[in-house]
Amino acid sequence: MSDDDLSEQLSKTNTALAEWAARSASDSDQLIERFERMGYEVRGKSVDEITEVLKRSPTKPSQA
Repeated sequence: MSDDDLSEQLSKTNTALAEWAARSASDSDQLIERFERMGYEVRGKSVDEITEVLKRSPTKPSQA
């Protein structure tokens, strides 16, 4: 498998995980709170917006 194939597979996997996490978070205040503590600004966002946020690095420092 080439580096390009691996990179594409990793991107697809990351997208799938972000979508799954966003759907899960839409039903869980605890998960929203956890993402917020990790530095992801997801509170008050739609599932699609949360998905986009989770595809990127956190925008705030983590609050251990």
